[in-house]
Formats: sequence, structure tokens, C-alpha cells
Amino acid sequence: MWNDRYKAPGYLFGTDPAAFLGREAGRLVAGQTALCVADGEGRNSVFLAEQGLAVTAMDASDVAVDKARALAETKGVTVDFHVADIATWDWSARRYDVVVGVFFQFANPALRDAIFAGMVRALAPGGLLLLHGYTPAQLGHDTGGPRILENLYTSDLLGDRFKNLDILHLAEYEADLSEGSRHVGRSALIDLVAQRRV
Repeated sequence: MWNDRYKAPGYLFGTDPAAFLGREAGRLVAGQTALCVADGEGRNSVFLAEQGLAVTAMDASDVAVDKARALAETKGVTVDFHVADIATWDWSARRYDVVVGVFFQFANPALRDAIFAGMVRALAPGGLLLLHGYTPAQLGHDTGGPRILENLYTSDLLGDRFKNLDILHLAEYEADLSEGSRHVGRSALIDLVAQRRV
């Protein structure tokens, strides 16, 4: 399914990072390590590499990862890309200063909770978690995201799942997106920035 989606010419979500990640870039420090989860065609991992971070990125689609590698080459940066199933990713293999998850709302609640727990395990002490997605209000917009209510995020859900981290920012809001051909128009969004305690 994912290869079929990504085989279309061009970049489905554009080559610029998610607006959320651009807004949070001031929290990043060159030389940090970062993991980008379900990174697709690489727009977010490549952006992090452009900020001077040492980035690992994973996605299940080899077609998307090939596009991501091409984007990194075009931008003159290096990213450690992996074609991998998120359900079997080894979250304990190493710790990262930054873990990023943007619009990966294909996961049902059980898998999502396992991914969330894994992302926390992958954080180094003091590390930042940056998470961005859609809220249930997105079902009232035809501008992207899953049409499955249980896959969408609320502040209560994220506050509960990441209660063992220090939550620095958690907000639901609406904004107009222009990110490739798939995320265009008024959207119901949620941002989480949290930090693992030292």
C-alpha cells in the first residue's frame, strides 16, 4: 500500500518540513542525534540534518526511502535511512537526543501505544519528543489524514501516554496547511513537545 502511494512522481507532502517542525527548530542544537519515525519521503529528516543534527530515519516504504535519499543528496546532507517495519523497530537499540513523529496516524490504538512507548524508550535523558498530528475535528475537513476516529489524537490522550515526560507544549488548534498535494487547506492539528527527565 505505501509503495503504491509513494510511487507517484514528485513528493506527496512536499520537500519542506512540516510547519510544526520549522516552528520548533529553535529547540534543536547542532550535533544532537535524532530519530525520525515513519519519515516517508524524508522532508523532516532532511530538514533536521540541515540543522546540523545526526539523523536516523525509518519508513516501511522502500519507494519513499529512495525518494528521501534523493532529497538528502539534493540538499547536500547525510541521513542514516532505514527501510523498516515500525511494528518491529528496535526502540532500545540506541538513545537519541530528539525523537520526531509527524503525521503517522495509520496505527490502530494498540500499535500506536506500542510506538509511543518505544519513542519514549528511544529518548536519551533530557531528550526531546516532537509529535504532530490530527485531532478528531479533522474528520470535518477534507484536507488529509486518516478517516478513522480512533487513530486521531487529543490532548487528553497525549497527556496520558506521555505523562512520565515533562510536557513543554501541548496544543490543539486549526491552521491552513500547504504541504505537498496531500496536506492542503484548513486542518485540525495537535502539537506535543515533551522532555525526558534526566
